[in-house]
This record gives sequence, structure tokens and C-alpha cells, in this order.
Amino acid sequence: MKIVIDLGGTNLRVGQVENGSVIKYKSVACHAKDNDVSVIELIEKLIQEMMNPHVDSINIGVPSIVDAEHGIVYNAVNIPSWKEVHLKEIFEKAFHIRVNVENDANCFTLGEKYFGIGKNFDNMIGMTLGTGVGAGIIADGKLYRGSNACAGEIGSLPYLQSDYEHYCSSMFFEQIGLNGKDLADKASGGDIKALDLWRNFGYHLGKLMQAIMFTYDPQAVIIGGGIAKASPFFEKSMRSSMAEGFPYRHVVERIVISFSILANSNLLGASKL
Repeated sequence: MKIVIDLGGTNLRVGQVENGSVIKYKSVACHAKDNDVSVIELIEKLIQEMMNPHVDSINIGVPSIVDAEHGIVYNAVNIPSWKEVHLKEIFEKAFHIRVNVENDANCFTLGEKYFGIGKNFDNMIGMTLGTGVGAGIIADGKLYRGSNACAGEIGSLPYLQSDYEHYCSSMFFEQIGLNGKDLADKASGGDIKALDLWRNFGYHLGKLMQAIMFTYDPQAVIIGGGIAKASPFFEKSMRSSMAEGFPYRHVVERIVISFSILANSNLLGASKL
């Protein structure tokens, strides 16, 4: 049995995973603006609630650059106080069992690879759309992190006046004072402006897909995260944008673009660390 943790800037989710199933689950507010010690104490409290004699490891997904070998978290997104946190060392000392730490998008990708749509793909990208853009890379059947654990930070690639994250995440809507959920509700009601904004969002996401095809040439891209739930409003324009101006038609025709239907992808993926 594994204790698995998905640490977000808004919520902290913890569960027990056994034989590929989440058998116990809890979600609490993260209080990410607090100091680093208080967030660590919250995680420790939740681990204690989930601990039992059958637990053989604690596996944690964090929205940041992670030195997976040593379990060190650098500059966690949305947790300003986490500049360099030695999570593995802290919790192995506290609980005396193995602790694994990984980037949260990599956990999502592992979840899709082992339990979701990605099972049949040896070369794939798992992409999360939410507060930012995250991505994990499966190359030749294995998670690829790069030399400094920075591989997959596609949201930071320069694009137009900023970067892809600026145009392909909730930041895109926050600029005009809206959020993705409200905009999806408006689009569901037929609001013309909302539908146009989603089409525009899809156009930019299609250009990010082009960057992915040029750089990684994957068999598939599996998309998750909160904004992915609004895919009916942007998928058509995304696919059109993907094909527009891309020089290799056969690549566009062959690549599989799917939206995740797997519950708890991050937690299940963390269990495979």
C-alpha cells in the first residue's frame, strides 16, 4: 500500500492506493501562502491520518522542478515559501519508510500511462491545463526528466508576447477578469463572447500542439486538468490550428489527442514512483 499526495497551490489531496485503486481519500485547503514549515506540518498530519502497518512508501507529486533522486523541491509553483525543500529527507526521518517525490505533471502522465488512455503508447505526452501548463514525457516507455528535471516545461516556451502558459491556461481568462469555469458556464448557455474566447483559446493551444509535434513527435497527447473539462468548446479550433501551417500532414493525421477520463490520475501516477 502507498500513501500518495498531490500538492497543489489551492488544495492538498492525499490518499491510500493499493492494487491500482484509491481506497481512501481526503482533500484539504493547502494554505500555500503560509510559511514552508506550516505546509510541511499539514502534509505530515495528513500522512499520519493515512498511516498503517501496510504502508511501504509515501509518494508525493509537487508543482515544481524536482530532484527526484534526492527528493528536493525547488521553487514550487503557487507555494512562494518553498524555494528549496528537502521533502524526502524530512519525511523519511519522520516516518522511517521510503519517500518518493516527483513533479505533479509527471505523476499525471504516469497515471495515464499505467491506468488510463496512455496504456498502449510508448511515446506520449501528458499535459495538464489549469492554473498553468504542465507536461510529462514518456519516451520509449519510460518517464523522461532530462538532465536537470526540467524536461516537459513546455508552458515556459516563448510564444507571441509572452509564453505558452500565458495563452493556454487560466491566465488567458484572468486577463479579462473571468475564470475557466464561469466562461464554460456562459458558453454552455450559448454566450457568443464566451464561445469566441474558447475558440481563441483553442487556437493558441493548437500552436502549442505544433510545438509538441516538432520537439517530441509523440504517438499521443493526453490532456487533463480543470480546463480540459471545457474541451467541447475549444477542441475543434485546437485541431484546426494544429493542422494550419504544419508542414508534415502525416504527423497531424497520426497523432492521437485525447482528453483524460481517469479519476485521480495524479494520485494513481504517484503510486508508480
